[in-house]
Amino acid sequence: MNNKVLWNSLLVTPALLGATLVFSSNQAQAAAGEKGNLTEAAAQSIAAPTQTDPTIEAIATPVLVAQAVPEVAPTDVTQLKQIQRYSNETNSGGDPMEQLTSVSQLRDVRPTDWAFQSLQSLIERYGCISGYPDATYRGNRALTRLEFAAGLNSCLDRINELIAAATASTTTRADLATLQRLQEEFAAELATLRGRVDALEARTAKLEANQFSTTTKLRGEVIINTGGVFGDDRATGIGDIDEIWTLSARARLNFLTTFAGGSSLLTRLQAGNINNFGSGVTGTDMTRLGFATDTGGDFELSKLGYRLPVANDSLVFWLAATGYDQDDFHPVLSPIASSSSGSLSRFGRFNPIYRVPGGAGAGVEVNLGERFKISGSYLTNNSNNPSDGEGLFNGSYSAMGQLTFDDDAFKLGLSYARAYWTNDEVNLTGSTGSANATDPYAGEDTSANIMGATTQLRLGRGLILSGWFGWMDVIEEGNNDRHSAIYNWAGTLALPDLFAEGNLGAIQVGMLPKVVSGARRDDNIGDGTSLQIQGLYRIRVNDNIAITPGLYVILNPEHNDGNDTIYVGTIRTTFKF
Repeated sequence: MNNKVLWNSLLVTPALLGATLVFSSNQAQAAAGEKGNLTEAAAQSIAAPTQTDPTIEAIATPVLVAQAVPEVAPTDVTQLKQIQRYSNETNSGGDPMEQLTSVSQLRDVRPTDWAFQSLQSLIERYGCISGYPDATYRGNRALTRLEFAAGLNSCLDRINELIAAATASTTTRADLATLQRLQEEFAAELATLRGRVDALEARTAKLEANQFSTTTKLRGEVIINTGGVFGDDRATGIGDIDEIWTLSARARLNFLTTFAGGSSLLTRLQAGNINNFGSGVTGTDMTRLGFATDTGGDFELSKLGYRLPVANDSLVFWLAATGYDQDDFHPVLSPIASSSSGSLSRFGRFNPIYRVPGGAGAGVEVNLGERFKISGSYLTNNSNNPSDGEGLFNGSYSAMGQLTFDDDAFKLGLSYARAYWTNDEVNLTGSTGSANATDPYAGEDTSANIMGATTQLRLGRGLILSGWFGWMDVIEEGNNDRHSAIYNWAGTLALPDLFAEGNLGAIQVGMLPKVVSGARRDDNIGDGTSLQIQGLYRIRVNDNIAITPGLYVILNPEHNDGNDTIYVGTIRTTFKF
């Protein structure tokens, strides 16, 4: 008997689905204030559509499926009548089981039970589950054939009620005719759309078949630069500047591999032959380019690190294997920080306090709401060297923390760092300042307490003001324990979308790192102060190509007013793919 009942219930299922579709349409009609119900003639037309009304035929198909029920044998009819009588006795109180209206009426069913939601739906939504007079369900006991038949019959009765309620007020024949007319009127547009979808599917299939990787994205960047240095004497006072125009290039391949949970692995390969225009050319590192790379044309692993976001980026961890600097962990808040599309000079990219020892280590960022974040990091530049005075914790290192406020229109970053350099690696300013500021104690172990402030103010869509200030308390490690002070500052006026969308104009003025107190003070040499004045204009050719011509000038190189002004002019073309 159970097999017959299950077979009949499966046959009725398409009717339920069809009725659900009609019921959903009927609800939308009622919400729009539609008037009129399906007349008996319209209902007959839906149940038996003609050849000239294909729209009605398509909509009425579920009803026809419901009518196609096989003939029931007399013995089956007798069994079904017994089930019906058993169900009626249940509902009238002749059976120990009682009809329920809420799952909360069952004393032995708890919200933690694995089948709680199923029982709740069957009882409160469909009303086809019964309980015992003592308010128990007894879900762990065996189910008899009669109980199964009674429960199934109750659910089938409920289905019939839903079908009857859904078809009591349905779509009119006029509505179906309107739908058919609209379908005919927009047949051409639908055909065009179908063709575009087919073409898109074909292109997608081609891309999937030829994609680089399902987990790794390749982001390439190539810089072709032409430029030169101009002036009279070198900053050392020995020899003239060779005014030679050059052509050079840099290529980077960034492989970004994503994993479950949003974590990612960055692998960067880099090759280039761009001269830095530094002390070997001009007698000072103040003239260095911001995108210089010289590997002799050979590709090398320049960066490798893993990023792990937690709780929707409210907490982020980094594990740096090689090639990382402090600006990779802390927002520098400069609109021209990028080496490929921002400042042409090395000093002009961002505050030199971020150029303390880098390489390998770890970082963390904690987002405190929408505007505040705290970031911290530790880096060392010889983590792979097992020699004495090197390694992860025994060599040159930097530890930095920063509090950043970001309200879109106004941004502020306050930083503190503790850094240490072994005697043969001292470079306090990251090759941006004077020779004295780079190594004030001439090859002695050196440490520093470093403080910095960086800010950015956006005045409308086309104007950004930004600037920074950096201070270093430099300590000679050893017997002398001498102190020196170094500071620098810069201000930038940036004009996004100048003359065209995607373009950028910028003017920057800044004082390069200078020793103002302690050993080897820069003002002992002359009365000058080195200022950098930079102007650039990035022209967006398209989404993949940008050309940036620009010029920066170094006044009083090496903070000596006796040195001649030095000019650096470049035209940088950047390709991204």
